[in-house]
Amino acid sequence: MKKNVTLLFALLFMSAMAFAQAPIQDGEKQVNVGIGLSNYGLPIYAGADFGIGNNISVGGELSYRSYKESYFNFDWSHTIFTIAGNGNYHFNELLNIPSNIDFYAGLSLGYSVWNTKYDGPGGDIDYGGDGTSGLYFFGQVGGRYFFKDNLAANVELGGGSFSGVKVGITYKL
Repeated sequence: MKKNVTLLFALLFMSAMAFAQAPIQDGEKQVNVGIGLSNYGLPIYAGADFGIGNNISVGGELSYRSYKESYFNFDWSHTIFTIAGNGNYHFNELLNIPSNIDFYAGLSLGYSVWNTKYDGPGGDIDYGGDGTSGLYFFGQVGGRYFFKDNLAANVELGGGSFSGVKVGITYKL
């Protein structure tokens, strides 16, 4: 019985490898959408990646989030809009990872526009927190699991403006 179960899992694993495509290849495109978890609200994001060579992709991303916070009975509303470009190296070939899994790491360069408004009585009150617009540079590491040839679940950890975890779906065009 134990041999039958082992054989069944081996066949399923080989089938998954045979039918799933490798991570992004030269000339391929994919779209990513999802939500994030961060110190500053719940971001939503959309982006695209383009294969430009062996194990290398470049892309861009837009994200938006809003949140409110209070200090000493004073309330502020924040909105953050970010545009970024990224480059990633995909480790599948180097680490001999199955083709239905995509493990990558890279760098991003972006700009965030951070708007803060006082939301309470008494006119404008300066916000003393750490929200400012500006340029940022950070690294990210992530992975995708392709459960179909062109559809994957993704998770990415990053710093900079996003400073958290992104979870979403990738669609390979």
